Amino acid sequence: MTDALLPSTRINLERATVLVLDDNGPSLDILSQVVSGFGVKQLHRAETVADAQSLIKTKTFDLIISDVQMPVTDGIEFIEWLRREGGETNRFIPVILVTGHTRTSQIVKIRDAGANYVVAKPITPKVLLERVFWVAREDRAFIECPTFVGPDRRFKHMGPPPGTDGRRKDDLPAEVGEAQTPNLSDDEISNMMRPAKVQI
Repeated sequence: MTDALLPSTRINLERATVLVLDDNGPSLDILSQVVSGFGVKQLHRAETVADAQSLIKTKTFDLIISDVQMPVTDGIEFIEWLRREGGETNRFIPVILVTGHTRTSQIVKIRDAGANYVVAKPITPKVLLERVFWVAREDRAFIECPTFVGPDRRFKHMGPPPGTDGRRKDDLPAEVGEAQTPNLSDDEISNMMRPAKVQI
């Protein structure tokens, strides 16, 4: 069992306001039922990005769950719009995108659009609830720059990229120290790899 679903886990979604966006009616119904099953009382549904944009301009949301593949404007373009033009009350809210296409290039596009998390279809209530809990607890910084607006894309802090000075005071140094012992010779490496008989 993951930490997100331990019996000690308590997150009350009863007062959360959630927007669910999907152009496919049956998929929207399933997603809405799953989210309602989590205890959400204020659930808003949208079948087009235009409908979702209208709702965002008039209401404040705590979470958005959106499909990616939609006609005219897709989920990726919707998230890019939200992060840049969604108004101060909704620009920073968590967004989970749902997709049936999990190619690495697609996931990178979704991440770079500013989504907090991606869930692969077909969804299960358990997986979606784990992701909602994870997003509710995450404390990644929100980044705003000319090329990206959204939650920090780094999940691990592994220091600045090679060739840069780093952007934060707590970045690890990029320099690696000298070796503490001499390198092994080819014979020493071969002896380590050679199978040996063991008597018991």
